[in-house]
Amino acid sequence: MAIQVGEKAPDFELKDNHGRTVRLSDFRGRQNVVLLFYPFAFTGVCTGELCELRDNLPQFADRDTQLLAVSNDSIHTLRVFAEQEGLEYPLLSDFWPHGNVSRAYGVFDEDKGCAVRGTFVIDKEGVVRWTVVNGLPDARDLNDYVKALDSL
Repeated sequence: MAIQVGEKAPDFELKDNHGRTVRLSDFRGRQNVVLLFYPFAFTGVCTGELCELRDNLPQFADRDTQLLAVSNDSIHTLRVFAEQEGLEYPLLSDFWPHGNVSRAYGVFDEDKGCAVRGTFVIDKEGVVRWTVVNGLPDARDLNDYVKALDSL
């Protein structure tokens, strides 16, 4: 079961596509976070979603929000993916221990071995204020994130 609205977002520490350590707690008291889980780099729906976010990054920056995208790919895969698609926000690797953060948020599909499409809008205090979880083939609507951020 995915983390619910009103719950404290589980802290985590993951490496980004440049090998830097990123912790959710680093943003506490400073920025809202849109935490986006996606199945795999280089796949159609995921690439479409992440490129749409790339093209709309100012909507997040204008709302004092950091976008963090998490998959179960290796940091090396994520580095190439980010370079190929021009993704300027952190792509975080939940590769090893495989899926630990995805499991903590309740969005890991054990049968498929990857995260499903879960998004969590987390306020500056670290509390989940909005969430959506879609199945693997179903893209999410970026406008829903923006509406959720505007309600903070």
